[in-house]
Amino acid sequence: MEYELLNKLAEVLEERKQADPDSSYVASLHSRGEDTILKKIGEESAELIIAGKTRDRQAVVHETADLWFHSLVLLSSLDLGPNDVLLELDRRFGQSGVDEKASRK
Repeated sequence: MEYELLNKLAEVLEERKQADPDSSYVASLHSRGEDTILKKIGEESAELIIAGKTRDRQAVVHETADLWFHSLVLLSSLDLGPNDVLLELDRRFGQSGVDEKASRK
């Protein structure tokens, strides 16, 4: 079910890229460019950090949803989707985090 939701959301985000920026938040982000999308990701990341620091569980869930949403907008802007990320996570599954990090060098 979770993967289905991500894919449905990705489909909606693709559709909204072409919408009127005055009527769609997603379209407005795209119309303002990549820097605006990246700035939103930075803002949401900071808000998640604060929520985590205060250990407010509901705020952590809320801010994580915001971060994921804006990350999906970024993926969409680059013609990527959640499956690209899931494939990367699957590739790393079962691999030591230490080994995976060392393989990036």
